Amino acid sequence: MTTLTLLTRINTDYQLKQIDKALKLAFKGLETEAKILGIAADKWVQIALAGEDEKIATNYVIKEIGLCPRNLENVKKLSTLNGYISKLEKNGEELSIDVGVFEPESVHATVPLRRLQAQLVGGRNFALGKIAELFGFCKDLPLNIKVICIKEKESCIEAELSSSQIRKYTVWQESLLDRLLVLGSSFHEINLTLEHAKLDRDVIGVESLGLLENALTCKLGTDAAGLIPRIGRNLKNAKFVVFNPKRLREFLKI
Repeated sequence: MTTLTLLTRINTDYQLKQIDKALKLAFKGLETEAKILGIAADKWVQIALAGEDEKIATNYVIKEIGLCPRNLENVKKLSTLNGYISKLEKNGEELSIDVGVFEPESVHATVPLRRLQAQLVGGRNFALGKIAELFGFCKDLPLNIKVICIKEKESCIEAELSSSQIRKYTVWQESLLDRLLVLGSSFHEINLTLEHAKLDRDVIGVESLGLLENALTCKLGTDAAGLIPRIGRNLKNAKFVVFNPKRLREFLKI
């Protein structure tokens, strides 16, 4: 049996049930049983894998979902990490990212405001709240970051957005298509909801950002905010955030 701590945060028991269902769908056809063991450090999902195809299932989890580093020793300088925004203050000087380091104590990565300004808005002196508004930053949003400095004595990780994360925002921005970020619902549940609401003509793609986080790409002319009341009734446990590239480009005068 293999025990794993998934790099997936949950906030409700319902989300835990979604993860259980998602794992069963992913391992369909494999001789593997996935069992939810519980939650580590209040947020992170722990599972156990057993069966003839246990190794195949383990490799899938590592590649497609990711595992928590658990302790600071497993975090290396210049490495890239996936994490979730854990704290965002509109007038703050840094973005706090939970990357799954919780032994023997919880250590979050921080992305200084000056780095976000340099990477996202051409060095303009925008407040963190404005950057969050323009790029859809909110608590529990997954982000990929690059480790710049590890201060073990102060239990601190300083980071910046990774090149792949910057590329994602560049592609989103250049597409001129609205995106609705749905946090807290599985890919399968979202697709069922879109089918039920008959939104296949309004949503041209669903991009997975994490096990329970997805970005809905709207067709040209479709307003992402307008989709929320149409799907929100079926995704009651989800959080919705709009990424509007036209508004972003206008604000940055691109």
